[in-house]
Amino acid sequence: MTTKITMDIDPEEFFVHTYKRGGAPMVRGSGMYLYDSDGKEYLDFGAGIAVNALGHAHPVLLEALRNQAELVIHSSNLYYSKAQIDFALKLVKHSFASKVFLCNSGTEANEGAIKFARKRGTKISAEKFHILSFSDSFHGRTYGSLGATAQPKFQAGFGPLPEGFHYSPFNDIECAKLTLEKYGFAAIIVEPLQAEGGVNVADSEFLKFLREYATEHSIALIFDEIQCGTGRCGSLWCYEQFGVVPDIMTLAKPIGGGLPLGAVLCTDEIASCIYPGDHGTTFGGNPAACALGAQIIDIVSDPVFLKKVQTGGNYLRAKLEALAKKHSSIEGVRGIGLLLGVRFKDDLGPMVDRCKENGLLVVRANMNTVRFIPPLIVGLDHIDKAVDIFDNVISSM
Repeated sequence: MTTKITMDIDPEEFFVHTYKRGGAPMVRGSGMYLYDSDGKEYLDFGAGIAVNALGHAHPVLLEALRNQAELVIHSSNLYYSKAQIDFALKLVKHSFASKVFLCNSGTEANEGAIKFARKRGTKISAEKFHILSFSDSFHGRTYGSLGATAQPKFQAGFGPLPEGFHYSPFNDIECAKLTLEKYGFAAIIVEPLQAEGGVNVADSEFLKFLREYATEHSIALIFDEIQCGTGRCGSLWCYEQFGVVPDIMTLAKPIGGGLPLGAVLCTDEIASCIYPGDHGTTFGGNPAACALGAQIIDIVSDPVFLKKVQTGGNYLRAKLEALAKKHSSIEGVRGIGLLLGVRFKDDLGPMVDRCKENGLLVVRANMNTVRFIPPLIVGLDHIDKAVDIFDNVISSM
C-alpha cells in the first residue's frame, strides 16, 4: 500500500523535454513493484532501464547504503576510499581485467574506454586513432560515445561529431574487414547483445573474428556490457556466453545498485598507457555507490542466483514465444536471459503506454521492439502476470 499524494504542479512546465513522460510521478518501490503518487501499482519489467537488478528497496542494499552514509559519502579521487578498493577488487576477481577505472555512468565509461584505446593506439602510430562500431549500436549521448552510436536519429542536430568514427553492419564479417583495412584503428567497440538497437544478439563467429583481427592488428576490443552485463544474460558477464574475451569492458546501469556508477575494466597492457592527468572524474567511484556495487557483485556472481536468472529467462522466453504463435502481429522473440525483446511487424503505436495504463512497465527499443528487462529477482508468478497483461494489451490493439 502507498498513500495517495496530490500533485498540484505540472513538471512539463519546468523540465527540459529530453524524455516523453507523463502520468503521476513514482514515489515508492518495493521488490518487483513501483507505486505512483495516485497510489497505482506497476509491475516493473523495465527495472529503471535495466538498472534495478535486485528490484526496489532490497534490504541488503539499504543496509549497505545506511552503513556507508554513516562513514563517508564523498572524499574525492585525490585519495582512495575503502569502498572503492573493495568494489574494484571484486570486479578484478570476477573478470578478465587487471585494472579498473570508476566513473558515474555508461556514457562516461564508454568515453573513458575510447580515450584509453586512443592513447594506446597513438603510442603505436599517430594515425591509429579510428574507432569502429556497428549499425543499431547505442553507446551513450556524450560526444565520444555519441560518435560511436551508429544510429543517425541520436546524432541528428548535434554535428559536427568528433572525427575518426566509422560504422559497419552488425554481424557482417566481410564488411567489418573491409572497413578495418581502410584506416588505422585504435578500437573496435561492440555490444555482445544490443539492447536499445532492437535486442540484437551478436553471432559468435562475428565476435571471434573481431577478437582475432584486433589481436593481429594491435586494436583494442571493447565490449559494451552496460545493459547486457552484470548477470542480465544468466552469466555474470555476457562475454562468457561467447567464449570471447575483450581488452576493455564497460559497465554501468545495474552495477551501482541504483546509484550512479560506471566502470571501465581493462588489461594491464591498456592501463599502462594512462598516466595521472590523462583522465579523471570528480564523483566517479562515489563511496556510497561503490558500497552498493560490492553487494551487487557478491549477490549476482553467486552461481545459484545466476541459475535462477537462467530459469526465469527461459520461462519468460517460452511465454513470449507462445504469444508470438498466438498473435500474427509479432515477428519474433529475441535476446538472452532476462534481456528479451518482442519484435512486431509494424509500428508499436501506443503499446508501451497501454501497458503502463494496465499496470505493466516495459521499455521500447528500435525496430518495433518491446524490451522485457525485469529485475533479476523476478519470480515465475511475476512473469505470468506480466505476459497476461501484455497479451491483453496486444489483443485490445
